[in-house]
Amino acid sequence: MAEATANIGVIGLAAMGSNLARNLAHHGNTVAVYNRHYSRTEDLMRDHGMEGQFVPAHTIEEFVASLKKPRTAIILVKAGAPTDAVIDELEAAMEPGDIIVDGGNSYFKDTIRREKEVRAKGFHFVGCGVSGGEEGALNGPSLMPGGTDESWKTLGPILKSIAAKAEDDGAPCVTHIGENGAGHFVKMVHNGIEYADMQVISEAYDLMRRGLGMTPDEIGDQFEEWNKTELNSYLIEITADILHEKDKKTGKPLVDVIVDQAGMKGTGTWTVQTALSLGTSVTAIAEGVFARAISSQTGLRQEAAKQGLAGPDGRIDIPEDAKKAFIEDIRQALYASKIVAYAQGFNEISDGAKEYDWNIDLAAVARIWRGGCIIRAQFLNKVSDAFESGEAEVSMLFASYFEKAMEKAQGSWRRVVAKAAEVGVPAPVFSSSLSYYDALRSRRLPAALIQGQRDFFGAHTYGRVDEPGAFHTLWAQEGREEIKES
Repeated sequence: MAEATANIGVIGLAAMGSNLARNLAHHGNTVAVYNRHYSRTEDLMRDHGMEGQFVPAHTIEEFVASLKKPRTAIILVKAGAPTDAVIDELEAAMEPGDIIVDGGNSYFKDTIRREKEVRAKGFHFVGCGVSGGEEGALNGPSLMPGGTDESWKTLGPILKSIAAKAEDDGAPCVTHIGENGAGHFVKMVHNGIEYADMQVISEAYDLMRRGLGMTPDEIGDQFEEWNKTELNSYLIEITADILHEKDKKTGKPLVDVIVDQAGMKGTGTWTVQTALSLGTSVTAIAEGVFARAISSQTGLRQEAAKQGLAGPDGRIDIPEDAKKAFIEDIRQALYASKIVAYAQGFNEISDGAKEYDWNIDLAAVARIWRGGCIIRAQFLNKVSDAFESGEAEVSMLFASYFEKAMEKAQGSWRRVVAKAAEVGVPAPVFSSSLSYYDALRSRRLPAALIQGQRDFFGAHTYGRVDEPGAFHTLWAQEGREEIKES
């Protein structure tokens, strides 16, 4: 039987698992490693075994035996049935009090179910969101663990050792999010915001490329400059790099040889579906998801091209001396739209916390997203401050910094959305974000008419502005009688 020398274990040694195991070893942890196919364990030991203390295992039993109590194992395998299978194996080999961590992109309701089942058998179960991709897993991810307070006592110091560190204050980008599925819920919304963020950046690119006729290099230069402003973020930074990249085979800009179909793995869709069930408006995130969907509807798009659907050609015809001002409009509109997407995401986290009885610290979430994760951005410091001060209690859009930012962007934002519609460049996140903002500003929405319609055909009841708390259906009945009489 293997000697218990490891303080943490990793199961699943594909790119993410292997890199996370290496990260753990780099920071003084002794790491037990196991993969269903031992060849991957051999590859890790051969290529990286000298980087730290690893304990390779041929079987789950050997893996568990090599862990110190309370045994702590991080699972990084495909979400769904494969994760359930590994949990079953660990339960058979572990003892009550041991900790099972799911570090994959699992659906938060699956995590709630698993935590309940695993807890009933005497184990701790932690659903932990891991953001940053393969590079983050190796060099420092943003980590969003759920689970019990007791499991956090053991897991916390280990995760703090490997998490990314915020650039301004060096704080580790990890916090205990809340119980059961809270960690995976927050990671899900993180990914939803990511969909909106990536889409609106692409819309800005499209307006400059197709609309203004700029080259990828010129647009890349623009994104480099924007990254020195309040737009400073990982996604803006890599966008500049991508637009400057040349395809080695053809010499063309890399962006021109990539097929324009964006894939997705489910977390964005879950974010939108969950928001609908909570009654939370996440229009920017939803449009980011739908934009990827239509990009992959190749048959539909090919038929549209074949039919030659009528419309303008996307070119923005403005004098050369006006181009610089319009590019600044795009920058301002991009920042305003990003703010809306993040605000909608935090609203969903807040509503989810209420629905599932989680005590989630939104300021802490913003802090751990400052480093390591895909949506890390300079302005998350402002987000954290807004929640910390209480200014963002209802929405971060009502905090003074963001109110001023939105006021400053108003003219630019509206010009960009109007121009995109005029010339036929699709800008779903730009336009839906502005519509959301204007809906919040409106003292009265046309929903009154919708509710009147609902009551008329279905007696769904309606409230009166002059009788708060009272509900009525009489007018609908009277209306039907009048129609019959006429």
